Amino acid sequence: MPYENLQELPPLVRDELPPHAQEIYMEAFNSAWEQYAEPEERRGGRSREETAHAVAWAAVKRVYEKDEQGNWVKKAGAND
Repeated sequence: MPYENLQELPPLVRDELPPHAQEIYMEAFNSAWEQYAEPEERRGGRSREETAHAVAWAAVKRVYEKDEQGNWVKKAGAND
């Protein structure tokens, strides 16, 4: 179930992440959805959807982090 636009993202993603981070999430999710279509390509018996969400969050965390107030902010010097 790849996402076609940011409005289709899960509420947690839409409500927590800034728009740029949402774009990263969507692109990473969609890419992982295609890449890990076959069960033998996934780790730990995860479903295709679980794997795609894990990859998407990892992609976001390479560029964004939570500040002291719990808001997602771009890391200093992060390239996207």
